[in-house]
Amino acid sequence: MQMIDRRGFLVTAALASLGAAAGGFRAAAAETRLRCVWWGSADRSKRTNDVIALYQKANPQTEISGEMIAGSDYWTKLATSMAGRNVADIFQLEPSTIADYSGRGACMELDQFVGKSLDLSTFGKSEIDLCRIDGKLYGVGLGLNSFCMMYDADTLKEAGVSVPQDQITWKALAELARDFKKNGPAKRNYWAVPYGARYHYVFDVWLRQRGKLLFQDGTIGFNKEDAKEWFAYWEDLRENKLCVSADIQTRDDNTIESNALTLGNSAIGFAYSNQLVGYQKLNKQTLSIGMLPGEGPGKPTGHYYRPGLIWSISSTSTNAEAAAKFINFFVNDLEAGKVLGVERGVPPAKVVREALLPTLNETERKTVDYIESLSGKLDPYPEPAPIGANEFDRGVMRPIADSLAFGRATVDEAAQNLVDTGTRTLRKRG
Repeated sequence: MQMIDRRGFLVTAALASLGAAAGGFRAAAAETRLRCVWWGSADRSKRTNDVIALYQKANPQTEISGEMIAGSDYWTKLATSMAGRNVADIFQLEPSTIADYSGRGACMELDQFVGKSLDLSTFGKSEIDLCRIDGKLYGVGLGLNSFCMMYDADTLKEAGVSVPQDQITWKALAELARDFKKNGPAKRNYWAVPYGARYHYVFDVWLRQRGKLLFQDGTIGFNKEDAKEWFAYWEDLRENKLCVSADIQTRDDNTIESNALTLGNSAIGFAYSNQLVGYQKLNKQTLSIGMLPGEGPGKPTGHYYRPGLIWSISSTSTNAEAAAKFINFFVNDLEAGKVLGVERGVPPAKVVREALLPTLNETERKTVDYIESLSGKLDPYPEPAPIGANEFDRGVMRPIADSLAFGRATVDEAAQNLVDTGTRTLRKRG
């Protein structure tokens, strides 16, 4: 994927507002009614609902009911609504789930709207294609991001350790954790690093650094020995009390609020780059951002650009044209862009990026600088994830890693279970 030039980059603004109470904005004499759902933080909800309000002011004939659904509840409710053929007209996905849910028939093909109610002319072709599955467009990316490590540099410095400007190695991260334990703050339940065994996207990066893939040809792309090496790394840290303990780590529901960094249990957290603004809002210490650990200079970084978040239209929507018009407003309108900032990632529409660039604050610019710094260090964007990829994360990887961390399984047993259960969970598209 080609990198966008610096003028083209804008960074995501804050986290979203709880918005559950913001259910919808009533439009006078509305002729069309849409439902729109997403997950995220309080700030994301506020920004999203503010854009809904802007749209309805300009289009009073349309009433949009917006709802933020927290954490894992989002996927449970989405599955329930799919079973009842009652999916919201507009719903939020991300790279692994758009492949999964389009394969399950939940997403409408959007090519029919492109060039009409959906203008993607200021998107780069590569940004559009990030949401194509088997040649068909099933969503619109709301911003570019990549994987990252966020950290409290000042606290690390006080302990006599630091994260290098270039990618830290996995070996050096373990050494940092050991040194931090010796010299870090005398604070209960506080470590340098999280117990990262349960993060499927970090495992994805780790595998790529070794020439492997998380998913390949509709199934897993790794073997038992790969999984054993991965789990053994984290178990060595845990057994030596060098990373976040199991009882704390399992609270992480892949949200900013539940990450050990935000909870005050670690100086380092693994996340997605667009979330920096959200993390900074919830952390008193100034945060820095860098790549996930790697294997050293000259080796693959394992990172790639991805559409941070995506709007899709339900295949059962009876107001798909109106939904496409709202998405068009969301990604192209300059006022909407100013409200959204870069909280969902670097906006893909060039005109919006250029309008936002002068308005960025220091934290947002860190995200932009980070995304730019990855240029020339990236892997190709992966093939579409197989059906079951979302379940692999939530129902396979996390529970197996948690069982290992609590001592209910050995490294060998956990690795075998990941391979066996992962293989059963995934299936090829089409």
